[in-house]
Amino acid sequence: MTKEELYAHPGWEWCTFEGARRQVLLIGLQTTFREKLEWLDEAETLTLQMRAAREARTRLSSEL
Repeated sequence: MTKEELYAHPGWEWCTFEGARRQVLLIGLQTTFREKLEWLDEAETLTLQMRAAREARTRLSSEL
C-alpha cells in the first residue's frame, strides 16, 4: 500500500481529531433516537458491571 492509498482511505482520516469528530457526527445522523437510547442503556449496564467488579475486587483484597 502506498502512502497516497493510505491517506485516501477514510479510516486514516478517522484517526485524526477532526476525522473522528466528523465520524461521530455522521453516526449520529445515521442512527435513530431509539438506537441511541439502546446504546446509552448498554453503556450504563457496562459501567455498572465494571463498578460492581471493581468494588468486589476492593472488598476481596481488603479481606485478605
